[in-house]
Amino acid sequence: MNEAGADSTDAPDADMRDTGALAAALRRMGLAGPDERPRFEPLEGGVSSDIYRVETAAGPVCVKRALARLKVEADWRAPVERYSSEAGWLAAVNALLPEAAPRLLGQDEAAGTLAMAWLEPDTHPVWKAELAAGRADPAFAREVGRRLALIHRAHAGDGAVAAAFATDAIFHAIRLEPYLLATAERHADLAPALTALAEATAGTRETLVHGDVSPKNILAGPEGPVFLDAECAWYGDPAFDIAFCLNHMLLKCVWKPRHEAAFLACFRALAEGYGPDAALDRRAARLLPGLLLARIDGKSPVEYLTREDRKARPRAFARRLLQQPPASLGEIAAAWAGEEGR
Repeated sequence: MNEAGADSTDAPDADMRDTGALAAALRRMGLAGPDERPRFEPLEGGVSSDIYRVETAAGPVCVKRALARLKVEADWRAPVERYSSEAGWLAAVNALLPEAAPRLLGQDEAAGTLAMAWLEPDTHPVWKAELAAGRADPAFAREVGRRLALIHRAHAGDGAVAAAFATDAIFHAIRLEPYLLATAERHADLAPALTALAEATAGTRETLVHGDVSPKNILAGPEGPVFLDAECAWYGDPAFDIAFCLNHMLLKCVWKPRHEAAFLACFRALAEGYGPDAALDRRAARLLPGLLLARIDGKSPVEYLTREDRKARPRAFARRLLQQPPASLGEIAAAWAGEEGR
């Protein structure tokens, strides 16, 4: 995947002590020789991990280490053991649908890190960047939905998977609390609705959930969507993955308004690609406005909406739907498209 790390004076921006520990981890994983000094290139990316592109004698790899305190303004902490959840999710998807995730190369408990195949940015651009450039392809969005459905359905009702991903505390710390419950503190009148959504989501255990399906964590590979950053992996409610991703299609409408029609087409195509499931559709539709409001007023607001006038539309839309819950995802798309006075 396009991310990775190492131990080298050739990387002055990298912390030498940290990369030294990661280099030792690479040796323990058998990805670097005993005398090898891999070159680490720190990468920009999410708020929850340090990520490096590492040049080894055998070629580049991606190394990722979870952080105890996330890189946001709010005091947001989460268990670092989530690196193991991500490794487990990658292994499961590698076995089921290898083209849908980077190949897991190893994990190291001592350093709290994992290594995966490096995917070149030239051939695997980030979907978020594609959308920002106006390249919003409904066929690609439909395949995102289809692949998510395959992963969810393959692991539904699997007791062994449920036991392996009993990560309720991690999911609460990195998803339910900073998104829904923190937002409830900002919107006291909606606190009962947001708290109920968090409780309903926490109490639904159906299948293996990625937990962070968003355009920044999906690569547009030559063989279709590649999912990254599964450190929130959990055996729980698949509606979360759908709602979390579709929420971003609405936010992109505010970020790049001239492409709004294309983003809404992607919204509909992704939901259609997932396939018919009335109960899941209803849960995702009720959860989506809570997540939408959280990306404005929660602990991890989207970085590209900074002006208050840009925040006003999704905030008002989310508040309205939390007060009058929608029955389906299609109803949300229609309501967004039909708004007046935007």
